[in-house]
Amino acid sequence: MTTTTLPATKQRIESIDILRGAVMLIMAIDHIRDFYHGSPNPTDLAVTTPILFFTRWITHLCAPTFVFLSGVSAYLAGMRRTENQLGIFLIKRGFWLIFVEVAFITLAITLNPLYNVFILQVIWAIGGSMVLLGLMVMLKVPVKVIIAIGLVIFVGHNIFDIDKVDFINNTIAGKMLFSGAGFGAFVPFGPDRGMLVAYALLPWAGVMFIGYGFGQLYRRAFDAVRRRKLLLYIGLGTFVFFLVFRYFNIYGDPNRWAPQKTISLSIISFFNTTKYPCSLLYLCMTLSIALIVLSFTENIKSKFTSFVMVFGNVPFFYYVCHWYLIRFSTIVVFFAFGYTTSQIVNPRQPLLFQPEGFGTTLLGVYLIWIIIIAILYFPCRWFSKYKKTHDQWWLSYL
Repeated sequence: MTTTTLPATKQRIESIDILRGAVMLIMAIDHIRDFYHGSPNPTDLAVTTPILFFTRWITHLCAPTFVFLSGVSAYLAGMRRTENQLGIFLIKRGFWLIFVEVAFITLAITLNPLYNVFILQVIWAIGGSMVLLGLMVMLKVPVKVIIAIGLVIFVGHNIFDIDKVDFINNTIAGKMLFSGAGFGAFVPFGPDRGMLVAYALLPWAGVMFIGYGFGQLYRRAFDAVRRRKLLLYIGLGTFVFFLVFRYFNIYGDPNRWAPQKTISLSIISFFNTTKYPCSLLYLCMTLSIALIVLSFTENIKSKFTSFVMVFGNVPFFYYVCHWYLIRFSTIVVFFAFGYTTSQIVNPRQPLLFQPEGFGTTLLGVYLIWIIIIAILYFPCRWFSKYKKTHDQWWLSYL
């Protein structure tokens, strides 16, 4: 393999890296909270608090933005490839991501080398969506048609909110495409073994297809001022759509809001949209903010944006590393708090090193988050520089 300087056509778009880096950092808050502050449920109106709910709500921005920007990046990757080359690349990378989800991310989350439970989360959703997108690209489906298919899925997938649809509840394909209410759907393989489909593939594929269409705005010939205006107006329009449909409970989310006994709980109820499976209003609420941020960050340069861009340059590398670092920290804290090896296995859940009562306060969650980010900054900065100065084939898969 030879080491070369990347050509100019592979220069990264800073606004995308700023947004992607920001949501990657925010995402870690939720994952740390899951392991260190598992209860009370931040979306349960009976027990939640404004700060706890906000800690959960802000992380809602992450998965939709990550999937959407993956679609944008897929289009940009196609500017350097033929249709067949792009299609093959997306299919190969999609299957690679699914393998990483099953083999490496599942292990990081459960710390169970026996793999009693496989967990399909956002990397699975991105990988599966890439495979579908790659097939359409290879079939030479026009970009406008891909956008149309994405919009139909995006707007229409909540038709299947009815829990009694047999195809969804009683077939593996239905569970993987649509999943179920709550935290996904469980597919049993046998006694004490199975697969948790946390992210339904179909609605997330719609997000990626739309992102692929938005990639056209980042062609070199596209006017930057017009791009920023389009991102802003579409973002504002999407947010207004969310407000109207949510306020009147018209359509788009099975979890309807209602006035509560206090103003803060009423606000929480209003913004407590459904993520599993992701609803239309959940996606509108989150992606509208992402589009507005993209509009305003094109010409922003500061120490903060430079900091978050380090993580945005290497999102997949960061994603894998942050899971293992978080779980390594739980092992250290587990023994530091005096727990014994007999408590490694909790019969009430499939995750190891998670005994009853394990964890810390919400303030502790934020302190651990700062430490995790500080540790990851240096390897991410190194790998970011490495990717910018090298062109080995395998770098496109990381």
